[in-house]
Amino acid sequence: MKPRLSGLTCATGAFLLALGGCTVAPESSTTASVDDRYGDGGVSAFYTANTAIPSIPGTAIQHEDMDLTKLPQGASRGVRVLYSSQNGVNKSGPIAVSGQILFPKGKPPVGGWPVVAWEHGTTGVADVCAPSWRGYSSRDKAYLSRWLSEGFVVVATDYQGLGTPGPHPYLFYRPEGYSVLDGLRAALRGFPKEIKNWIVLVGQSQGSGAALGAAWLAPSYAAELNIRGVVTTGLVTGFAVSPGARHVPIPEVYTDASKMDSAFAMLRVEGSDQSLQPETDSRTVLTSAGRQMSQIARHACLHNLFDKADQLKVQSNALFNEKLPAFEAGHDAAFTIPNAKISFPVFAGTGLADGEAGVNGQYNAVAAMCDAGTHVLWKRYPGMTHNGAVNVSLKDSIPFVKTLLAGHMPPQSCASIKPPGPVEPALPNVPWNN
Repeated sequence: MKPRLSGLTCATGAFLLALGGCTVAPESSTTASVDDRYGDGGVSAFYTANTAIPSIPGTAIQHEDMDLTKLPQGASRGVRVLYSSQNGVNKSGPIAVSGQILFPKGKPPVGGWPVVAWEHGTTGVADVCAPSWRGYSSRDKAYLSRWLSEGFVVVATDYQGLGTPGPHPYLFYRPEGYSVLDGLRAALRGFPKEIKNWIVLVGQSQGSGAALGAAWLAPSYAAELNIRGVVTTGLVTGFAVSPGARHVPIPEVYTDASKMDSAFAMLRVEGSDQSLQPETDSRTVLTSAGRQMSQIARHACLHNLFDKADQLKVQSNALFNEKLPAFEAGHDAAFTIPNAKISFPVFAGTGLADGEAGVNGQYNAVAAMCDAGTHVLWKRYPGMTHNGAVNVSLKDSIPFVKTLLAGHMPPQSCASIKPPGPVEPALPNVPWNN
């Protein structure tokens, strides 16, 4: 990524059966100790499994009710869940992943509500940045409220290592994809009468790669999940493509840790690279300025990193020493989805003023999917930024999903896509269009 511009009661029998027990407690404020290396700690004891982690992925471990006043408008109930998944980095065995389930108001229809599986954008790599713990921004609250009002349950993973012990493999499609799919399994097993096995994967920014990674993995990893489509905005993902693919150059500020925005560079090294090199402390590749940024990354979240970078007036090339290239070994392979053939229709929304993720990379991702035979509808929003395009895109993504819900195939635009050109200026007076 580039520079920024700017307790559940014991009343739900099916879920308790899936859990093999009951966690009865109010939302906890007791915080666990902090492990500096992986940004662990600062969250409640809920985020550490109180029993052996089940070997079957998608098994709920424990759960608790959430404070409704902190949830998006239109949620009648929120349930924080800890469930089993598979380590998507080194396949070392079962791990615990956290997330949440948000229910809309009203009585569920026969067969249950359909599902929006929400894959969140970048928050940070420290445990305290997990959305099920820290809550949502006003932008995301508005976005999720709209899906709730349309009659969808929202199932939202925090991703591997975010909230739970261990490093967070930031932007890696396999661990994020496993987290998404196993969270859906746990939700469906826990609430079979309230939640319908009809799913659309919805992701923004970091979450776009998680959604597409989950979609790519689903046919072989979780074929029982009835995934019908994918909705993405602010795409941050990559596909392995042939040398002759119709791609446009991507500036190095979006791909090279030593040239990108220093906050995103720090998340890449402290999260992505640290997960690939778990036995090596990331600080061995950092300068004095880098270690100051590291202290923030391990204990706070994205905007705190922005503030620290501004305070230090530090560029990313001043954060790292000569050991960085070796520490980054394996990064590109873990980030890149092996091919661009997605088995479900994909909606992609791009703000043409998106200087944070860039526009060329988003075009390349769409072009790769189209070339691979994926059914893609790409909508471009003049003057909309990385943030601004999220809610604006609802005017197109909700009809896309409702067409799928009705059993029809939405339109596609692969025959007419073209490179977007330079990043546009942002339109003023549009909510969140910073």
